[in-house]
Amino acid sequence: MSMTDPIADLLTRIRNINALGRPSVRVPYSRIKEQILQALQREGFIGEFEVNGEIPSKELTIQLKYGPEGETVIRKIDRVSSPGCRVYSSVADLPVVREGQGIMVVSTSHGILSDNEARQHNVGGEVICCVY
Repeated sequence: MSMTDPIADLLTRIRNINALGRPSVRVPYSRIKEQILQALQREGFIGEFEVNGEIPSKELTIQLKYGPEGETVIRKIDRVSSPGCRVYSSVADLPVVREGQGIMVVSTSHGILSDNEARQHNVGGEVICCVY
């Protein structure tokens, strides 16, 4: 079965497993998913992740983060740009999410970055998702 939006599938799997309180989730592998996970890891929203298997059954195993009393680190994770409606933003127009408590993941000419990293590199791009 062909998937029309694999990024939305990744975010939905993270959202569902996070709501259940499970420690990890496995998703099919792609380079863009790996880069999105690297941005989330750099900003502290997920723990470690690893690539398992060989092509064509390669997959990512993601360790989610929880607080000391079991509270979730990711409260909300939403897709912003979709295949049918792309959303682009210049660096000046990138919104601040929850007064700096959250991030926007942006696809830029420097790779996939968080909004904070995009501001440091002074680049805009396609806004992939919002996490807080």
